[in-house]
Formats: sequence, C-alpha cells, structure tokens
Amino acid sequence: MLRIGTLFLATLSLTAVSFDRASAQQVTGEPGSPSATTTIDGRYLPNPPEAFRGQIGLDAQNSKPYWPPQIVPPKGAPNILLIMTDDAGYGVAGTFGGVIPTPALDRVAKAGLRYTQFHSTALCSPTRAALITGRNHHSSGFGVISEQATGYPGYDSIIGINNATIGEILKQNGFATSWFGKNHNTPAFQYSSAGPFDQWPVGMGFEYFYGFLGGDTNQWRPYLFQNTTQVFPWVGKPAYNLTTDMADNAIDHIRQLNAAAPERPFFVYYVPGGTHAPHHPTQEWIDKFKGKFDMGWNELREQIFANQKQLGVIPANTQLTPWPDDLPKWDSLDAESKKLFARQAEVFAAYVAYTDHEIGRVIQAVDDLGKLDNTLVIYIEGDNGTSAEGSTRGTPNELITIEGMQIPVADQMKFYDVWGSDKTYPHMSVAWSWAFDTPFKWTKQVASHFGGTRQGMAMAWPARIKDAGGVRSQFHHVIDIVPTILEATGIQAPVMVNGVAQKPIEGVSMAYSWDNAQAPSARTTQYFEMFGNRAIYNDGWIAATTPPAAPWLMGTTKMPDVVDGYKWELYNLTEDFSENNDLAAKMPDKLHEMQELFLMEAAKYNVFPLDNSILERLLTPRPSTTAGRNDFTYSGVISGIPSSNAPSIVNRSYTITAEVEIPQGGGEGMLVTTGGRFGGYGFYLLKGKPVFLYNFVDMERFRWEGSDALSVGKHTLVFDFKSDGPGFGKGGTGVLKVDGIEVANEKIPHTIPALMPWDETFDVGIDTRTGVEDNDYQVPFPFNGSIGKLEVALQP
Repeated sequence: MLRIGTLFLATLSLTAVSFDRASAQQVTGEPGSPSATTTIDGRYLPNPPEAFRGQIGLDAQNSKPYWPPQIVPPKGAPNILLIMTDDAGYGVAGTFGGVIPTPALDRVAKAGLRYTQFHSTALCSPTRAALITGRNHHSSGFGVISEQATGYPGYDSIIGINNATIGEILKQNGFATSWFGKNHNTPAFQYSSAGPFDQWPVGMGFEYFYGFLGGDTNQWRPYLFQNTTQVFPWVGKPAYNLTTDMADNAIDHIRQLNAAAPERPFFVYYVPGGTHAPHHPTQEWIDKFKGKFDMGWNELREQIFANQKQLGVIPANTQLTPWPDDLPKWDSLDAESKKLFARQAEVFAAYVAYTDHEIGRVIQAVDDLGKLDNTLVIYIEGDNGTSAEGSTRGTPNELITIEGMQIPVADQMKFYDVWGSDKTYPHMSVAWSWAFDTPFKWTKQVASHFGGTRQGMAMAWPARIKDAGGVRSQFHHVIDIVPTILEATGIQAPVMVNGVAQKPIEGVSMAYSWDNAQAPSARTTQYFEMFGNRAIYNDGWIAATTPPAAPWLMGTTKMPDVVDGYKWELYNLTEDFSENNDLAAKMPDKLHEMQELFLMEAAKYNVFPLDNSILERLLTPRPSTTAGRNDFTYSGVISGIPSSNAPSIVNRSYTITAEVEIPQGGGEGMLVTTGGRFGGYGFYLLKGKPVFLYNFVDMERFRWEGSDALSVGKHTLVFDFKSDGPGFGKGGTGVLKVDGIEVANEKIPHTIPALMPWDETFDVGIDTRTGVEDNDYQVPFPFNGSIGKLEVALQP
C-alpha cells in the first residue's frame, strides 16, 4: 500500500510540474488562500491554468489545499462606461454647437475632453463592429449592415473568433462586462432562440445583455432580449418606454455589481436606440420643443454654425458648405409643409434630449456609488451622420421610406397630433438631417464625406485626464477606442483567444492626447467605404468620391460602375475643415497618389469586392434555418420567430393552410401573423368569421373575409395568393377558402416590395407587440380553439 501511495503522489507531482509555466503574474494575498488574486500576462486568453501548489496526501488530514488565485485587472484600472447614441451627426448635440441641450454629454466634456475630428464608418452595425473590436469594419465582417450581408469576408456580418471584442478581452482579464441597448452585430440570420449564440453579446464576452437586436425597434413595444431570452416588460405598463427602462436596468445592474463585488471593475457598453428612427420620446419631452424649429432648416444651420465657432469646435476659418440644390429651402415651402416638418424636428429633438437625459441618470448612478472619479467615460454622439432615411418629406412610418416610397404631406398631417407616439414609427425630412450635420455635406450612409462620418465625442477620467474642458483636434476613428481602453486599463491586446490566433488591433490609442493638446495625430491614414462611396485620409489630406445618388433615394436609381464610374474630390483639411474647397482639378497628381493609397488600404482590410447595390443586397439569400426551404409546418401556439427564420412571402406566391378546431361559443383569435401596425399580414377569426388582412405599410389594408361564422368542430382554412411577379412589390390575387369552398376573392395592386417590419415576429396562435388592424383586435389576441396543423407553402 505504501508503495502504491508513493507512486500516486509522485504522479501528482509530475502533473503539477508539467502544467506550470513562467509568467508575469503577480499574486496578492496569501498564495493558495481563497482571497488570493492575480493579474495575468493577457497575451493568451484564457490564462493557462495555475499549477497546484498545495500538498496531496492519502487523506485530507495529511494534505494542504491550494486555491488558484482569482484573476483581476491591473491595480488602479478604471471602470469603463462606453456610450454611443444612434444616427446623430456633428451638429446635433448642444455640446458641439447644436441647439438641442445635451447636459449629460456636456458633463463628460466639462470633466474631460471634446474631440472634434472623431469618425465613424457612416453606418450603424459597421461602426459598432469597429468600435467593439478595434478593427476596421470590413476586417470585422461588417462592410454593411447584417441585413445586407453577402458571402464575402468583408461583408458576411460575422465578427469571427479571430476578432475578439473588447468585452471578451476585459472579461478574461477580470472585468464585469455588460451590454445595454442596440445590438446590430448579431447576424440577422441568427436571431432565433435556436441560436447559435456565439455571435450574440453573451457569446462575444459580455456577461449580461439587455437590449434589442437589429437596426432599430419600437421603443413602446420593443423586440427585447435579456441575454438570449425574449422579454416583454411593457405588458401592463401603458407608459412604458425602452429608453427609460434600459437606463433603469443598467443602473440596477451597476448597483448589484457594486453590492456583490465592489472592488471588481466594470465595463458597461451603453448604446440606446435614440436617435435612430422610430423617434419615440415621451410626450413630456416633445412638449419642451414646441415651436423651437419654426425658423426652418436653413436658419437652423446658420445657428449651429455660429454656435460651433463660438464653442471652438470648428476652426475660425471654417466655411459653411453650400445647401444642396435637390433639397428645398425653407422659404419655398407652403404653410402646411412647414407645420409638419417643424413637428418632425420637434420630436427628433425631444428624442435626442430624452436619450441624453437617461444617459445622464446612468452616469449619475456611477457617481452616487463614488466610482466616477476612476471611471473612463467615453460618450460618442452618433454611430454615423444624421439619417437621411426619412426621405425629403419625412414619414410617420419608417418602413415606407425604407421600401423606397413616400407619403404626401397631406396624408402625414393625419398623424400630426400623435407624431412620436406608439401610433407612429416616424422619421424626419432629410433636409433636417443635412442641417444637423453642419458644417459638413451629406448624411448617414455617405462614407466619402464628413456629414456621414464626423461624430462629436467626449472622454473623461477625472483621476487621470486633468485638462478638464479641453478640446482635442487629432484625427481619430472608432477603431481607436479599443486600444485606448486597453492602455487605460494596462491590459495587453491578446495574440490568441480561446485557442484562436487573433488579427492585430488596427486602431491606435488616443491616450497620448490627454496631456498634450498639440500632439500630432497618431492616426495618419484611414480609409472609408460604404455602398461604393469611399474616401482615404492621409496626413491632413482626404480624397473622396462624389456620391452618384443621394442616400434618401434608397438605391432606386441606376448606379454607375462601382470601380471606374465615380468622380473624385480632394481636400486639404489643414486649411479646409468642412471639405468645401475641392482641389482635385488643381492637383491631379496628389489625387492620383491618394487613390492609389485607397486601393492599398482596401486590399489590406477586406474592402473588395466593391458593391453599390442596396435593395438587391437586402434580398440576397443568406444562411439560415429557412435557406432553401419552401414548406413550413407548425402546430399549437408559437411566438417570437424572427423574420430570418420564418417563411417570407415577400415578392412570392404562397398558400397558408390552417387545420383548426372551433370551440363551443365560436372561434376567435389569431391563427398566424407576421408584422403588425406598420406592415404585415394576419390570418385570424373575428366573431367566428375567417379574415385574412394584408397591411400595406399602414397606408392601405386589403381584406378577405368570409360572410359566415365557422361552426363548432374541425375546419380547414386556406389563403392562396398568386403574385403578378416576378419583381418588387407586385400585386396579385388572393383567394380565401373554408373547407374547400371559396368565400372571398380579391385582386390587389401591390404588396410590400422588400421588407416586413424587422422588429415584429412570426407568431402562430397569438400576436405579440402590435396588431395588423387595431380596429379588429388588440394583442395578444390568442386563438381560443386549437391549431392541429398550420402550413405555409411558398412558390419558388
């Protein structure tokens, strides 16, 4: 027995030695004790396991335990609060000369620094991918939004395991990590409860997630998740708004972290839906801005420009770029148009202010815990320029303009009194968007010009940044945030994460600028590209393509050859802050040099192949559980299936068959639906009668209805639609049948051309969020009978 025990102990000893390693780890506390902690080298994550340094005998009395130390960040590492709002250009926030008060952003700027040459990618999810990875958006798979993903490395909307996020890096170095708000970085084809979840926040290093998936959501009835589970916190709360709920959840989370582990630093990524459409502030905030925009967009632009010069956030010699010829001047409008457009801006401004207010509550919560002094707060106003997706007229329903349509002013006036409420999904005229991007040209989506990419940004860390209220003019990009955080926390960028070699971080730290306002920019070169519009910055110069079509046309115009069909412009930014004086004709050699540099940078960062299509990419087939399927079968009650995992009837012929059993007292409720108040369809029983209702983006509703209520017992209901396609938005003929007998037949002139509402879901036996016809029913409208089988058959 003694010999066996000796051999056993020797084996344990050899095992311990074989897993030991030399490292820079520094253990605090008594080694092996439950309170021991350690920092890690951080180049290889997770950290290799510690060798067991206790003693193991044949029994516990003759052994000594040894606990591996808990991993902690370097001593003094700050908490990180990374904030970014949505669709807000350089001239929106009062902090950067705008007329909309943003006291929370003011607070950060006064405690720290304002950056006046900070840039995005010009579009939502690409900017967000670049922000959380420290790598260019094409390097991270997000050359476009996920809804337009194509099967190329720079455009597949998969961040990838070789692009570990800042959440993953900080988590494995001992931070508590969380993400609140918009998540536009999970591939749209992976939204369902079936996963996979490796590209969700909880799979990318964020231990807690509370927010929505996709580009935007209804703030009154959001498509909301807690980690990977759909939640419905608005039920029974008529005054609910996600903007406030999200702040409440973040504040509670931060307090819980402090109560449980007060010494553990946190990383909170806080990205509200504001101010992306739908513009959904509360009435209290809308009332504050009544009459504030009656001066119109041209005068607004002049006011912002003057404010910017006074604040010193643009150079004194900056020129205001000219107003575009294809946008109307305010004085040319009739009274009704002015009234409507002023209302649009009032609601947008209310949303900006409301969002900033709730951000301020989160910052104050950190201060209330005594942690703000050692918290690095980074507040980026907008993930791109102000959005032009509302068209030249604005819209009470964003889905209308996204589909490439417009609604007349007179029809929009019907929504005047409820603009911003749950009865609307509104956006504003692009003329306001252009004004809110003062002093620059263009808007969101246009990566070639600063109207699409210049963001106001403030950064504060009272314990470290001492030039409180200072202004910094170094040229930087969202990819520079990750290396700034790493330098602030003393954590290395890993070379390997979870066994996978990592792409190098492509950003540069901005920390050098904290103590030296005059330091030359550490970023000397940066490319920009979106939808074929492109630019290249290098040492104070920028070459940029002229957009061949306005973004508010939503890709409905013929585009030139994406490689050789674009005109280029050239600007010397050291003398021309606003890109007003084009030098391309005077300096062709310099332009050619810059064009060559763009090609080299584009090849380096996965920008090729260039593609300027928009609507076509929305309809590109992508991997999903529905790819290649035309027949779908369901039974019972099912809700919350995202559109990417549901049968899509857009631009197709289809047949829906429901085998139901009607209870005593008659049938009532939803059989199957996709969409809701702002577009979609519903197949339901109303007072016993079968109804198929097609909601054409809340502009028209087409109805097929049987004249007789269904009797008690089993029935087969069929809705068959023959499209007049192929083509976008073609009409067709629908036939409703009960037990093989035709009960309604109608031809309709058009259908939704591209997208069903992205924040509604496919539901069977129930309807969640909003209904397709408020005059017929209110959600959840559960079916009171039973559904034996529901089939959707799509025609190829």
